[in-house]
Amino acid sequence: MMKYEKINEYDENKFRRITGVKRATFEKMVEILKKSYAEKHKRRGRKPKLSIENQLLAALEYWREYRTYAHIAASYGIAESNIYRSIKWIENTLIKDGTFSLPGKKELLKSDTDYEVVLIDATETPVERPQKNKESITQERKKDTL
Repeated sequence: MMKYEKINEYDENKFRRITGVKRATFEKMVEILKKSYAEKHKRRGRKPKLSIENQLLAALEYWREYRTYAHIAASYGIAESNIYRSIKWIENTLIKDGTFSLPGKKELLKSDTDYEVVLIDATETPVERPQKNKESITQERKKDTL
């Protein structure tokens, strides 16, 4: 049984805990990806080893858990390069569709909502370490060495 078939049996709360998105959002993503895949492979093309749902699950694992491509590839039983290409295709397809994009700065300025801005000073400061000098280092006596 593939991962999607197993996760699809979970209730809504467990599904969201595992994937990081609601089931309706996941289904919308799958719909967008299937439409794009069908358009890309109109005439011919090799069937992917993983279904669109499992490819999306792999991408969500990568984004949510910060797993490496090697670990994801091992858990799905395909090559690391295939996982990389699949995740990049999913990212580009979902970005190009625009359904899941956030509003831009201009849209935020047009709205009547007041936003509170909190600034955090995150400048780098040098770490204070003891300086090495001749007084702080115990020297070996030269006559004791050969």
